[in-house]
Amino acid sequence: MRESDEVDKVIEQWRRERSDLDLWPVEVLARVTRFAAIMNRSFDEVFARHGLRNGEFDVLAAIRRSGPPYVVIPSALSEQLMLSRAGMTNRLDRLDRAGLIDRRLDPEDRRSFLVTLTDKGMATVDAAMSDHAANEAALLSGLSQRQQHQLDDAMYTLLQAAKNRDI
Repeated sequence: MRESDEVDKVIEQWRRERSDLDLWPVEVLARVTRFAAIMNRSFDEVFARHGLRNGEFDVLAAIRRSGPPYVVIPSALSEQLMLSRAGMTNRLDRLDRAGLIDRRLDPEDRRSFLVTLTDKGMATVDAAMSDHAANEAALLSGLSQRQQHQLDDAMYTLLQAAKNRDI
């Protein structure tokens, strides 16, 4: 039998107060929420060691994943990261000031800019990604390989169902 945790205590209180409710979904999603908070804190700590915020890492990682020559347009980044153009401009400004990206006019469309990683940006995103991957492995280390695959399958199914749900 497993040891009781904070979620069990809260659910037991709710069962006492509202025995008419099915609290299983609340119990499951409370654990998902608690894990997400732990996960996000660990991400923040990893990226901070590289002088980055989570959103800045996302931008550098998107440019890095684009492949050589690691050049993208801001509107493509905004779309990929589901961020407003103003929000993207703010992130690009911070990354530019830090010397992690360069922005130059697009020679084919002078109304647009091209964004590219600097050598410093490439080194930073690669180091941050190495630490990020190790951190994520550590977060999942409490599960066997089989359990990790089961979790991935279950989360995929849950995300697909949630995308198709009207709220």
